Amino acid sequence: MRSLLIAIVFVLSLSPCAAEAGAWTQGRHQWFTITSFDIASAAKGYGRDSRADAPVKFQKFYAKDLVEFGLTDRITLFGVSDYVVANATWADELPVHARDASFEGGARYRITDKIGVLSVQSSYKEAGPFDLSNSVGLDPARIVEARLLYGTNFKLFGRDGFADIEGAQRWITHPRPDETVLDLTAGIWLGSTTMIMLQNFNVVSGSGAEPPYTYFRTHKIELSVVRHLWRRWSVQLGGFVSPFGQNSLVEQGASLALWTRF
Repeated sequence: MRSLLIAIVFVLSLSPCAAEAGAWTQGRHQWFTITSFDIASAAKGYGRDSRADAPVKFQKFYAKDLVEFGLTDRITLFGVSDYVVANATWADELPVHARDASFEGGARYRITDKIGVLSVQSSYKEAGPFDLSNSVGLDPARIVEARLLYGTNFKLFGRDGFADIEGAQRWITHPRPDETVLDLTAGIWLGSTTMIMLQNFNVVSGSGAEPPYTYFRTHKIELSVVRHLWRRWSVQLGGFVSPFGQNSLVEQGASLALWTRF
């Protein structure tokens, strides 16, 4: 029973967060910030056979601040601070309460904008034990990430839209396994002030997991509306679900974010 708790409950994959700048870099000396708040819950977990039949009680609150700065038109620096509070219970086991924070810093470099926008990004993260894609003990972790990003604009029925594809590899201190990431985003403007955005977040662990950690994969879909409020301010409201996975949570939740550009 306890091994299933370890395999399922503590795959605390971070909630889908507000869309970032994607492959695009900020203009020289331009700032861009996103402050987001997510709430999530789960009553079941995906087991080793990927069936959603493991009873779980899980609630999480997640707050995130992203700050980007255009050092040049091609180089964007960014920092991310986040804070998570999670409560989880498996069957008749004692509840587990987690409260942790982390910080991530990195840079994005635009390779070309001749065929859409192609960029590379690297970052380093110091994370608390429950501010990662999966956690069991109280040990913190260090994460180095390399990411390839491609974005493009398009027209659909006369409306402006965009698509962003990102693939990343994360190297994480043991005993946690490394992770491979694929994020997909598409947005379409319904007018000059309202955009509908669909996102897909995928994380698959490597094979190097050491006990008490295990192999896992998470897949999440988020649908949101972005509304331009006034001048530099926009708000995003969305909801997300986890339609399938393995050794992870059948998670659903909502997200609220404020975008600022100056």
